Amino acid sequence: MIGRIVITDVSPRVSCGEFPARAVVGERLRVEATIFREGHGAIGAAILLRAPGSDKGGGRAKRLPLTHLGHDRFAGEVVPDAQGRWTYTIEAWADPWAVWRYAVPIKLDAGQDVEVELEEGARLLERARDEVPKGVRGTGARNALTKAIDTLRDADLSQAERLNAAVERIVLDVVERYPVRDLVTTGERNAVWVDRQRALYGAWYEFFPRSEGATETKSGTFKTAMERLPAIAEMGFDVVYLPPIHPIGETFRKGPNNTLTPGPDDPGSPWAIGSAAGGHDAVHPDLGTIEDFDAFVSRAADLGLEIALDLALQCSPDHPWVSKHPEWFTTKADGSIAYAENPPKKYQDIYPLDFDNDMRGLSSEVRRVVQHWIDHGVKIFRVDNPHTKPLMFWEWLIWDVKTAHPDVIFLAEAFTRPPMMHKLAQLGFTQSYTYFTWRNAKWELEEYLRELSGPAADYMRPNFFVNTPDILHAYLQYGGEAAFKVRAVLAALMSPSWGVYSGYELLEGTAVREGSEEYLDSEKYQYKPRDWSQPSLAPYLLMLNEFRRVHPATHWLRNIVFHQADNDAIIAFSKRDGDDVVLVVANLDPTSVRDSTVHLDMPALGLDWGDTFHVEDAVSGETYTWHGPANYVRLDPFAEPAHVFTVRRAHG
Repeated sequence: MIGRIVITDVSPRVSCGEFPARAVVGERLRVEATIFREGHGAIGAAILLRAPGSDKGGGRAKRLPLTHLGHDRFAGEVVPDAQGRWTYTIEAWADPWAVWRYAVPIKLDAGQDVEVELEEGARLLERARDEVPKGVRGTGARNALTKAIDTLRDADLSQAERLNAAVERIVLDVVERYPVRDLVTTGERNAVWVDRQRALYGAWYEFFPRSEGATETKSGTFKTAMERLPAIAEMGFDVVYLPPIHPIGETFRKGPNNTLTPGPDDPGSPWAIGSAAGGHDAVHPDLGTIEDFDAFVSRAADLGLEIALDLALQCSPDHPWVSKHPEWFTTKADGSIAYAENPPKKYQDIYPLDFDNDMRGLSSEVRRVVQHWIDHGVKIFRVDNPHTKPLMFWEWLIWDVKTAHPDVIFLAEAFTRPPMMHKLAQLGFTQSYTYFTWRNAKWELEEYLRELSGPAADYMRPNFFVNTPDILHAYLQYGGEAAFKVRAVLAALMSPSWGVYSGYELLEGTAVREGSEEYLDSEKYQYKPRDWSQPSLAPYLLMLNEFRRVHPATHWLRNIVFHQADNDAIIAFSKRDGDDVVLVVANLDPTSVRDSTVHLDMPALGLDWGDTFHVEDAVSGETYTWHGPANYVRLDPFAEPAHVFTVRRAHG
């Protein structure tokens, strides 16, 4: 039912309030609403913010002001400081004091007698005084209002003098804190789930433990993979993501380059999970024991790294679930179990799960598996193909886990239709893979980032992986070192979370065939020992990750601003957090020198239009002095294809 004052178009509000909006601890969350009433009376409004548990504990809501933007739109800001489920409501009221302040001076200036209006003002201030807390804390405010009230009623003074006493700054400040409110109307309660900061910000590194310390015919182990962790930490990464570490099936095992003829020493795809050695709660015997995994997680933590584990809900034909729970799979007309297909592709080594026959039993088992890995120190799960599982299952699983373990993060690997990606994010996934890999032109990048940093940011947090074991874009296949640098710069500085798949720093970019995005000799099907002693982009990746750490502006998504560049191959964008301002200018053409005039939105940089300012390049170490909004850049991809600037106002 509509209220006495209309409160509508509230944001953030996800799917009409069906799901909580999303934020992280310390994030500045903008709250907006359209608020109006009949006639022309003034309106005041505020946010009533409740911290997690305040309802149960009887805690009072914190009132935060909303500012009128014009056209009946109001906005304010909240900064949650703890994890959990926060709620907020919009409260609006008729503001008779604002009407009085506006109307009485006009009447007085027009020579009208305002004796009655001065008495009305005194009564309004009496109402405000009643709102001031009793005790020492409110003494000064009450005294200021009492003095103004007495002056308004002092017939020995002129009406102008009496009015001036009521609109002194101290009086206005007190009434702003303790407003006079009529027709108070409260909107619907809205939820915001607040995660830890890693849910929004972090640098991910993906690698296969079995390749570290491996030969062409023998697997590496958790112990040998542990030796790779210091180098990953030294590149500035925060999260180490492991593809499935479970036993791999023998039936229809895939050979090199996805062939159907494996040799006796070929390890098969880690995503063909399950064998006589166990299923989703086991580790592959070639990698070691669960104790070895625990030691791996512990060593990572010592280096400041978190472990993300792949949660791939599918099975090899040899998985224990196949014999124990055949109802969890789809049976074909001939009695056989259906393997995975994406016509014309066939995945004979994988059986998809079917939730329709025993949703409760299968869901309970998955929850048990997730808890098993949480108990072994895993707080981040990269979920394989979540769009192929029922959404109601994910909603239940994620919130059941997060209610018990608020620190747990779920990353959706859902390269699928936009509505599905958005719904997965809305119902609870903490982060999402994106279309970034396929956005390479300037207009594509700008359009996509505006989408992600706009209303979608209320629930969808992107993770910009520059490559994956499945995706080697043609831009990297043919662009050389400049392409690898530019894509890293864009991913690391456009998105708060970004990631690389192992081998990126070595410029691995050969596809299995022309027109394919599959790697030649893909690590998905064979061991891939690498020579890490050769020259690589590791120092460049470290530079980017260190730049991110020292610049809080890069930790957020919603603050990205694009600037105009005359050349379509030059992209320019900035991020600002208070006094911290970063500006990136990159050449998207990895094969040619490009130059351009860049036209900066100076206020977005915290500058006035005519200011002189310095830009310090983290790539080259050079500092340039720029004047005003129009400045020239020239970027040679065979030298350095991007500027990564810190912006500082010139003094003196």
